[in-house]
Amino acid sequence: MMMTDQIHRFVDKLESLREDRAALARLRRGLGHDHGVVEMYPYVVPFLPDKAYEARWYFLIAALFGLNHLPPRAGESFGKTFLRLDPKRETESTAKRFQALLNAHEDDLGSHLRHAVSLLKSREIGVDYKKLLLDLTGWHHPEKRVQLRWAKDFWSPLDEPEPEATESVTASTRPILFQDHP
Repeated sequence: MMMTDQIHRFVDKLESLREDRAALARLRRGLGHDHGVVEMYPYVVPFLPDKAYEARWYFLIAALFGLNHLPPRAGESFGKTFLRLDPKRETESTAKRFQALLNAHEDDLGSHLRHAVSLLKSREIGVDYKKLLLDLTGWHHPEKRVQLRWAKDFWSPLDEPEPEATESVTASTRPILFQDHP
């Protein structure tokens, strides 16, 4: 099975728990634990990849989902999601938090993401956990591909509203409906 299929099945399972308060509480108990807690195992272990190294990301995603299970904008990178906290980049603190996240070592990433996802939840912003989990599996890449993609999405030029098309009607462009007769 391809990794993306496995990730989709896993996150689909988490999303099926969105209304199960007891399950969400069990998932939240895993916050701060690299390999989760026993209460999470029924929801996570069946989906773990063969690479033991990647298991930590599955536990992290499950715990984060327990914290913030709001519906996401599908396909949105975490950089774009984080930008929604301050869409016009008016506060320096949002950029500093994001820089700290991008600069985080793998061992500290869970803590940074926990704070970021909590902040997103406070503003009622969901996270695309399928995309986030896929990105986390590539976090350690020497070329920092994930970090660069998130940075590009966060610091890309702001979308400027398109000028409204206003037609000025002048005497020369106004249709002649009636002829003035002398």
